[in-house]
Amino acid sequence: MLSVVMAAQTSAPIPSAPGAPAAQTPPANPFPPINPKFFTATSPSVETVNSFLTQLWGFDPNREWQVAAILSTNAPGVSKIVVFVGDKSQPGKSQTTVFFSTPDGKHAIADNVIPFGAKPFDDTRRMLQTRADGPARGAAGKELLMVEFTDLQCPHCKDAQPIMDQLVTDFPQARVVFENFPLVDVHPYAFQAAAEGICVRKEKGDDAFVKYVQAVFDAQGALTAESVNATLDLAVTKAGADPAAAVACAKTQATTDAVNASVQLGKDLGVDATPMLYVNGQPIPLTNVPYEVLKRIVVYRAGLDGVQVKLQPSLKTLK
Repeated sequence: MLSVVMAAQTSAPIPSAPGAPAAQTPPANPFPPINPKFFTATSPSVETVNSFLTQLWGFDPNREWQVAAILSTNAPGVSKIVVFVGDKSQPGKSQTTVFFSTPDGKHAIADNVIPFGAKPFDDTRRMLQTRADGPARGAAGKELLMVEFTDLQCPHCKDAQPIMDQLVTDFPQARVVFENFPLVDVHPYAFQAAAEGICVRKEKGDDAFVKYVQAVFDAQGALTAESVNATLDLAVTKAGADPAAAVACAKTQATTDAVNASVQLGKDLGVDATPMLYVNGQPIPLTNVPYEVLKRIVVYRAGLDGVQVKLQPSLKTLK
């Protein structure tokens, strides 16, 4: 998607602390002159596009861009937006990004559909604050909210768990929520694993759920027809819960409904792959973004939403 592809490509250093010397002479504009004939659409405005891109890319001090065109198309209300993108650390090099805005002005389409506008993630943030009620770590408040959609049989989700653990350590003021999103078409035992996890949480709480998830991921290769039940029983035991009670609980309609509600939340947000992380409403495919970039995005996103990050030792250069 537009936001993540560009984020993953950056190699800029983490911003330095306030008070660092600023350049005395602003650099020359590296992009071609604006041609008014390439602005034929009545909406969105250049200001809206720039606000949108600032939300996506402003975390990177080396990123620079210029809106080159906002063109009407044959599809009523659909505008084609062309943006020149450069990197201050690589002068003379630039690329072109093209995306489309929908007639309602609420979505952008590139290789995916994402929210659009001056504050594109506000609605998603509010939805998650209201509906993301899965097991959580960290703070009780939801001012800085990270919500991970995960499939317990997904290898990439297993790989992402050290990243999530590090986020919990680096951002103790964040509430980090786990939401089940079993991809049952490709992972036939993910729903059962999710259901028993809900039952572990019901019996022993969120901390036990975290232990259960880790145990399932540790033995993920054993989620097979022959050994899934024994594997999940062992994971429940390691979490300090009763395997027989978890199995019985997992078969109830209430537990099925709880897993389905988490899946529906993901679908309502447009989740179609795991692991997917939402940081105050901004979607980020976890395994596509280097951790140093992810930290920078979290700090920047928090700042945009008026949340002051409490600096941990690993974040000392993010002031």
